[in-house]
Amino acid sequence: MSMPEPSSRPRSAYRFYVLGVLIVVYALNFIDRQIIGILAAPLKAEFDLSDTQFGLLGGIAFASVYSTLAIPLAWLADRTSRVWIMTGALAVWSGFTALCGAAGGFGQLFLCRMGVGVGEAGGVAPAYALIADYFPPEQRARALAGFAFGIPIGMAGGTLVGGLLAATWGWRTAFVVVGLLGLVVAPLLLFTVREPRRERQTVAEPLVTSEDAPGSDKVGRRAATVAVWLGALLLIGAGVAAAIGAAWTAPAFGGGLLLVIGLSLAVAKQAASVVIPKPSFWLLALGAASSSVCGYGVAGWLPLFFMRSFDLTLAQTSWYYSGIALIGGLAGIWGGGVVADRLARKSKGAYPLTPAIAFLISAPCFVLAMNSHWLIGQLLPGGGTQAQALVLAFLIFLIPTGLNLTWLGPLTAAVQSLVPAPMRSTASALFLLINNLLGLAVGFSYFGWMSDLLAPRFGEESLRWAIYSGMGFYVLASLLLIGASRTLKRDWVD
Repeated sequence: MSMPEPSSRPRSAYRFYVLGVLIVVYALNFIDRQIIGILAAPLKAEFDLSDTQFGLLGGIAFASVYSTLAIPLAWLADRTSRVWIMTGALAVWSGFTALCGAAGGFGQLFLCRMGVGVGEAGGVAPAYALIADYFPPEQRARALAGFAFGIPIGMAGGTLVGGLLAATWGWRTAFVVVGLLGLVVAPLLLFTVREPRRERQTVAEPLVTSEDAPGSDKVGRRAATVAVWLGALLLIGAGVAAAIGAAWTAPAFGGGLLLVIGLSLAVAKQAASVVIPKPSFWLLALGAASSSVCGYGVAGWLPLFFMRSFDLTLAQTSWYYSGIALIGGLAGIWGGGVVADRLARKSKGAYPLTPAIAFLISAPCFVLAMNSHWLIGQLLPGGGTQAQALVLAFLIFLIPTGLNLTWLGPLTAAVQSLVPAPMRSTASALFLLINNLLGLAVGFSYFGWMSDLLAPRFGEESLRWAIYSGMGFYVLASLLLIGASRTLKRDWVD
């Protein structure tokens, strides 16, 4: 059954109300995601975790299901109610966050974080599509940048609320309270946000009729088949390895992950067939993923870095890092959206080029901020004080914290314009699959693994050097996005 085409978009006041509600939901998304970072010290002490194990909690455990399940949930959202999908997702991830407070060991906490990922899988891509339907193309980068305000608000909220609750009443209380917040907000989303009429074609109408026509589902089906077969082969290999007593967990996990990706692509085969042949999609997705290795990884590990290298307590770190995340994040996200929208009037290439430049500036700024004690010694006679070094670090950290988030508005807006309107949720999920599976899973886990690897040489400072080693991903991200700026005009749909 087709929906009638809207004569106009919703009134300005209401669409901004919807945007506000979606920002709150997105903030809760990142509160539940970021809280694991501020609770690193008590969790590691409680369960005797290595940095590698903790990295798995914030990376693989969450991102493996978050990335893969986002595709079938987005496909469903494109065909049903995006508001209902998001409400259910909010309830699920909030419930599992609360359950983290009851975890009795690493395994239980790992499963609970997977549950958080299951819920959050249905929260972002449908929101992107809702915003794209509520706002005209010339305002989308700014609207999506406004939506992305939920990231620094959530990061700051998760760090501050989680840290202070943990410092006062323990880490279990922090998980429970934060989880209950989401369950309270879910009815607000369900009963006050209207599902807008979708633009252009309806999701029930086929986009093409010919098997061989551009935009048919042939490419998507082939990609799904390849992923399923590779996953099956890895699972068979894991079974053989287990039978002969060899290591089997890694190939089993990889095989299962590829199998889920393949099944997800099979569900989203039509949207996949549209984006897979477009170079811009791959350059945008891989560029975002490369930056996210550092963006997500550094954000997740900085609280522990401040406690190890800056000698801050849990409560002090909560206030310190929440200020950096909130101020720097809000400025960077909004600035990226505004600049990209203005420059894109002349060239669509401005959408990826804006964050590409920002990433090149971010890397050296992070290094300078982490070495504020040395820097203050060069600037002030006598070497300065600990307080002065902390103030200087705070001010410098604002710069890369903002710059590394400038991509959110421009790149997500660009992805929305690579496909017809009925495919926006699914296309966003495919983009997020690459971004989060490579960026979030690899980033958070990489810094933990590298910290343990460097610990014999650098001791408590191993995390500092692990973060240094990841800065090259910003350079790679810039190169990929510069490439996208040259292809985007050709791949643009609306």
